[in-house]
Amino acid sequence: MSIDRRKLVHRHFPRLTEVDPLSPLSVGNGEFAFTVDVTGLQTFPKAYDVPLGTQSNWGWHSTKKRNLFDFNDITLQSLDTYGRAIDYPLHPKEKSEAYHWLRQNPHRLQLGQLSFRLRKENGQNAEIVDIQDIKQTLNLWEGYVSSHFSLEGKPVFVITACHSNKDEIGVKVVSPLIEQGRLHVQLSFPNPDIVSDEWDEATDLNWQFPFRHKTSTVRKSSNSITLRRTLDEDQYNVALTWDNGDIVETATHEYTLIPSSGEHLTFSISFAADEPIPSKYEDILQDSCTFWNTFWIDGAAIDFSESRDVRAHELERRVVLSQFLTAIHCSGSVPPQETGLMYNSWFGKFHLEMHWWHAAHFPIWNRTKLLQKSLDWYNSILPKAKDLAASQGYEGARWPKMVGHDGEQSPSTIAPVLIWQQPHPIMLAELCYTSEPNEEFLMKFKEMVFQSATFMASYAVWNQERKEYMLGPPLIPAQECHKPEESLNPPYELEYWKYGLEIASEWAKRLNEPIPQKWLEVAQGIAKPRHEQGVYLAHENCLDTFTLYNHDHPSMVGALGLLPGTLIDETIMRQTLRKVKAEWDWESAWGWDFPMCAMTAARLNEPELAVEFLLMDATKNTYLQNGHNYQRQGLTSYLPGNGGLLTAVAMMACGWQGKETDYSLFPTDGSWNVKWEGLKKIL
Repeated sequence: MSIDRRKLVHRHFPRLTEVDPLSPLSVGNGEFAFTVDVTGLQTFPKAYDVPLGTQSNWGWHSTKKRNLFDFNDITLQSLDTYGRAIDYPLHPKEKSEAYHWLRQNPHRLQLGQLSFRLRKENGQNAEIVDIQDIKQTLNLWEGYVSSHFSLEGKPVFVITACHSNKDEIGVKVVSPLIEQGRLHVQLSFPNPDIVSDEWDEATDLNWQFPFRHKTSTVRKSSNSITLRRTLDEDQYNVALTWDNGDIVETATHEYTLIPSSGEHLTFSISFAADEPIPSKYEDILQDSCTFWNTFWIDGAAIDFSESRDVRAHELERRVVLSQFLTAIHCSGSVPPQETGLMYNSWFGKFHLEMHWWHAAHFPIWNRTKLLQKSLDWYNSILPKAKDLAASQGYEGARWPKMVGHDGEQSPSTIAPVLIWQQPHPIMLAELCYTSEPNEEFLMKFKEMVFQSATFMASYAVWNQERKEYMLGPPLIPAQECHKPEESLNPPYELEYWKYGLEIASEWAKRLNEPIPQKWLEVAQGIAKPRHEQGVYLAHENCLDTFTLYNHDHPSMVGALGLLPGTLIDETIMRQTLRKVKAEWDWESAWGWDFPMCAMTAARLNEPELAVEFLLMDATKNTYLQNGHNYQRQGLTSYLPGNGGLLTAVAMMACGWQGKETDYSLFPTDGSWNVKWEGLKKIL
């Protein structure tokens, strides 16, 4: 019997009856998102520990001017690489103005704040404590937020919806406060600059220095206005249209829509780099409903409702909400930042080593096209990736770690020497291809795959004495607490290098092209991960992995889990995983570490252990009412955790390529009854 998808999704609608400072709700479409408080707009941002964002994938800004500094303006650090000095923008000691500017620019923009201006009977502005009778629901099935509240006994009902392929919001308001002149709509624009050297202090909106930017009226009619925002050398436009009232400029960078009569108001607001053309509210709502109905019906589904395990309902809730959140935050034309389109983390830039965690699940959940959009971005920056590799004496394309939409690497004490993002484009492309095989796709991403593999083969170093190819030093493994000068042959990277080159070789076969001999030599000759006392080490030189280095990511287990583990001894990995569970500092781990360990447990046929990892009681494995994976103050949404959860659960339900058994990898004691449909096997 097929899964009742409507019922499945409906039972996990987030429903709020009070302000939850950590769990504002969002609507969006992958390219744009809008986050609201309990009023359905962004009326009381100070009541939240999370900035209420209005962000897009095209909205970026560079302070003062673009290309104000480049890497010629900072001192590079040379690291010895088997007798060859390679320069990296690490800056371990000197952090100059140029260093901070390059880290912070370009940064993603907060496009505007849209709020209600509510007045009490005595004429004073309402505060959050005046808002009563809160009933707010995120309708996942149709993609909109419905908000009900009252002010001094007067009810307000709000619908907030986002168009599926335009950067626009439609809003409907019904309230007697409109007729009484006590409900207005206010649009205001913050300073675009990042003003802090620390990423976690740069999330709040900056309302200082109004002279640093400009808002001007392009055109105005009786029921619409178009505004142009000018921010140094950057511009974008905002258009607002309404059915009742007029708009006036009430302060610098502030515009107020004042309804003229009645108890009903509908309006829509559109943001664009060029010319925004807002749709009507009714059309936006209908589009949202149609899109999200199709999303839930056409994608895969998992139903745990007939399970007796008390953890099953919570796991199902996380799975449903994670599908929605990754669709609105991680399915756009560029890889997402780790907080998606909620608010800026790491200056709004994205981390390419996290792209797999954000988006690898899309093909597995029968939503391949949602990943393909961001794969196109790799093709667009391929020339820069090739230049980066060449500047270091390597062949092929070296993908940066922390980047903006322009593909320029950022200086960092860690990012420039990370390598585990290098095979990601190969594996992500392979997931798309195996989900929907066609030659056109192979041709489109051939150069991306081949140039990635060429760099990987060029990067590995042959050790004549050991007759093996080595990785590092210098490098920093996925567990970022290691020194680049000491890190040699981390297990996950070794396995990923082998697997990525094997996939690239398979692409060459499919296209009837010769396989470069170096790809084959490195894949066949890569070093095996080192183990001591029955467990794998973080890297070959780290003998104290489980004493001094049992924190951050336990990435050694990823060599068998995310990956097939052809270099891995299962007995040793089982012992490693159990030691990780018992001895790791889980408060220092990150949200994707829990599904990573679950995938390793699944490959080892340890279903109960996999579930324990997925639902471990740990701060960074917390999933809030809105579904976001909480990490800590300042990082209250962390989408790699959501994406990793979806990948792990799918893998446990239907297995992986080469696993032919038809049973799921959930506990078999009768407490789990897992129904699924539409899932595809991971590699």
